[in-house]
Amino acid sequence: MLIRLLSGDLPRSRILSVVLVTILLGLALAPFLTSGARPLNTAATICVYIVLVASYDLLLGYTGIVSFAHTMFYGIGAYGIGLALARIDEPTWAVAMTGLGLALLLSLALALVVGLFALRVQAIFYAMITLAVASSFAVLASQLSDFTGGEDGVTFSVPDVLSPSFLLFEDQVLGRYVDGKVLTYYVVFFGCLLLFLFLLRLVNSPFGRVLLAIRENAFRAEALGYRTMVYRIWANLLAALTASLAGALMALWLRYVGPKTSLGFEVMTDILLIVVIGGMGTMYGAVVGATLFILAQNYLKELMAHGSAALEGVPVLAAALHPDRWMLWLGVLFILSIYFFPIGIVGKLRLRAWLARRQANS
Repeated sequence: MLIRLLSGDLPRSRILSVVLVTILLGLALAPFLTSGARPLNTAATICVYIVLVASYDLLLGYTGIVSFAHTMFYGIGAYGIGLALARIDEPTWAVAMTGLGLALLLSLALALVVGLFALRVQAIFYAMITLAVASSFAVLASQLSDFTGGEDGVTFSVPDVLSPSFLLFEDQVLGRYVDGKVLTYYVVFFGCLLLFLFLLRLVNSPFGRVLLAIRENAFRAEALGYRTMVYRIWANLLAALTASLAGALMALWLRYVGPKTSLGFEVMTDILLIVVIGGMGTMYGAVVGATLFILAQNYLKELMAHGSAALEGVPVLAAALHPDRWMLWLGVLFILSIYFFPIGIVGKLRLRAWLARRQANS
């Protein structure tokens, strides 16, 4: 059953298995293992970024397509559900699904247009075209302030069952009230889990094998009879739709949508960093990379503040660990991860496990 659920793509490393199970249990039980808004927000962000990064890895790691338009589709999903719920006084699931449906149609149309016109050029030109399209869309979202809220974005209400005032049970469960915020978290968690399992199944299907063949040698794949352009367009469409769904889940969690949180180039940069840290061409790399990166983003500054206070007697070290330098140390950690894990954390763990099995069998 587990093998079928994971599409036959097992971790193939004991250490990786333990890490993945720990992350899964931690995210599944996050509302009851933590208290306060910040840890739960961190867990929800990890869930969304796992799907967002995995959908981008479908392009970069499995198909060899370098695109900078991924945040555009992420933002379209967020704006679709956000603007729909912001335009009415009484938010309902029907309105939310209508906004999401329109957003998915727009993402599908843009992904198809970009794919048809841009995938026929060389890789570097395709990357530049997607960057231009994404930048234009972000500027458009910022300037249409009457419709999108401009730079300030839009806050909106959610259906009553997801509002913090809603209580599923009168008594606490494991020390916490199951209110609308907890229910929203589990909507995000299970939505992201289903999307990740879909992507995992996709890359381990015959379709995924063809994508890998295209990545390795597109001319050979074409010679074998595969229409590489069609497969690339399908990969582009599926990645765009998944990114849009991830954006919708993030907007539902935040109850806010704006250009900086949904369309900013910083989001694209984070995606690229996470893909490299976790390992390209490994869906599990999105899980490990997103978890480490989001935790570092949210808690590295706090840890450095504690370290700086503890080393107050050593001025040089205390100054080096000053919280204002957290971005510097985040960059250092990224460089170290690239140095020690050039094929990503998941790739390195799998390689070590394979070498250990080979040595044991020889």
